[in-house]
Amino acid sequence: MASKFLERTEIKLNDSQTKMLIGGWGKEVYENSIVEKIAYFSDGLKVKGYLAYPKNSNNKKFPCIIWNRGGYENKGAIDRFTARGIFGQIASWGYVVLASQYRGNDGGEGKDEIGGADVNDILNLIPLAEEIPFTDKDKWGIEGWSRGGMMAYLTLVNNNNFKCAVLVGAISNFKDYVESSDNRNLIYKKIIGEKDFKKKLEERTIINFADKLPKIPYLLIHGGNDETIPTLQTIKIAKKFYELGFTHHLVILEDGDHFLKKHKKEVDEMRRNWFEKYLR
Repeated sequence: MASKFLERTEIKLNDSQTKMLIGGWGKEVYENSIVEKIAYFSDGLKVKGYLAYPKNSNNKKFPCIIWNRGGYENKGAIDRFTARGIFGQIASWGYVVLASQYRGNDGGEGKDEIGGADVNDILNLIPLAEEIPFTDKDKWGIEGWSRGGMMAYLTLVNNNNFKCAVLVGAISNFKDYVESSDNRNLIYKKIIGEKDFKKKLEERTIINFADKLPKIPYLLIHGGNDETIPTLQTIKIAKKFYELGFTHHLVILEDGDHFLKKHKKEVDEMRRNWFEKYLR
């Protein structure tokens, strides 16, 4: 039977990169994880992404986490070094991680649609777990940052098999986010296309159909000084979750920027504890 993976190549760092990785993420991440660059088919397109898993995987089964990047097109694409850190860290916690660069990016085929058919690029990561013998295919979590948060929400509407979700600086009202800036309006109109533009914005605005989301536990984190995605995007979806009776935990880090650089350890601990509580 043909493999669902088109490519799998382990990421190897040089000495200076290894020192930087250990400095940024810790020795445990470097020693206890493997990260691979992958390619796979999604809707007949060759799409690029990443796979990460614990180094010692013999006779064990690990829950799976899908991680969703932010940005658009190649702006925000995850490079090899960053992937070795971000995904290696989660793998070192005891998870298999799958992440997509989305179609059209990092040399992949097709065109980034920012919440259109590219949601399938996330859904099509799930069958890849069938070829990884040490995955617990009954336990799936999902995480998304910024635009990746919106992608995570849209994935959850299409697949209710996830046990929990982590959203950081996530877009919940895409229409408001785009229309509140003339520059963003022009950028996204160019990427998504002018035809039915307003309709496409509505289809990606999860807060308007939050009741379609699965009732799983949601961890919502946002920086109070986020100048990229307004903090209200997360506050308002938290209010909606409260009205719907969803289990959720809202954290606003008062002086946090979009990437929460000052709060890395704190945010990492919250994320790790959330997955530990709901995905084990």
